[in-house]
Amino acid sequence: METKEYIESGILELYVYGLLSEPENEEVNSMAKNNPEINDEIIAIEKAIVALSSSFSPFHSVANYEKIKAKLELKHAKVIELEPTSNWSQYIGWAAAVLLLVGIGYQYNQLDQTNTQVANTEIEKAKLEKEFNVLKLKNTTIETSLAVVRDTKNTVVALGGQAVAPESFAKVYWNQDTKVVYIDAAGLPEPPEGMVYQVWALKLSPLTPTSIGLLEDFDSNEQKLFAVNNANEAEAFGITLEPKGGSLTPTMEQLYTLGKV
Repeated sequence: METKEYIESGILELYVYGLLSEPENEEVNSMAKNNPEINDEIIAIEKAIVALSSSFSPFHSVANYEKIKAKLELKHAKVIELEPTSNWSQYIGWAAAVLLLVGIGYQYNQLDQTNTQVANTEIEKAKLEKEFNVLKLKNTTIETSLAVVRDTKNTVVALGGQAVAPESFAKVYWNQDTKVVYIDAAGLPEPPEGMVYQVWALKLSPLTPTSIGLLEDFDSNEQKLFAVNNANEAEAFGITLEPKGGSLTPTMEQLYTLGKV
C-alpha cells in the first residue's frame, strides 16, 4: 500500500486513539520509523486532538478550583468499589444476531432451491407441451392419411416402377367429386440433394403431360402422403425426378413410376 493510501485509510487516527491491536500498533510504529511522512502525520493528528481538547476545556486556576470545591463542600469520602458486572445482555444480543443471520441464510437457501425447482418445472412443462404438439400434429396427419385411404369415393391408381427404378411404386388417391388428389409416395426412395419428385397428370392420345405438383420436403414428411393439384381429365399419372423447383416438361429418363387410371 502506498504512503498516501496508508494515511487516508484511517489507521493512523485509530493508532493515536489507542484502538488498534498490539500487532497493528507494532506495524504503525515500524511504518513511522521508516517513513517520515507517516510520522509527521501521526504528530499532526496528536496536535489536532490536543488543540480540540483545549478548545472545549476552559482553564481554571488553582484558586478558582479551591473556591468551587469549598462551595460544593467536597470532602474526602470512602471510595465505593463497584463490582464488575458480567455483560450477559451483550453476549445474548450477539448470539441472537448470529442466529438471525443463520436463519436468514437458511431461508435464502430454501428460496433459491424453490426458485430453481420452479424454473426446472417450467422448462419441463414447456418440453412436454412441445412434445404434445408434435404428437398432436402427427396424430392429425395419421387421421388425414386414414381418411384418404378409407374414402370410398376415391379412385385409387397404382403406379408401378419404371426402368430407372424398377423397385419403386406409388399410389394416387383421386376424389373426382372434391377434385382432391393425394399421392402416397412411401415406395419412392429419398431424392438426391437438389432434386425433387414431380407428379404429372397424363392425357394419352395425344400424350400430354400436365404438372400437378411437387413432392417437396420429402424427408420430413413421415407419412409420405402429399396433396397435389386437381388432375382434371387425367387418363394416367407419372412421377419423375426433376431439378429442385420442377421442370416444364417431364424428364422421361428419370420416370420413376407410371400408372393408368
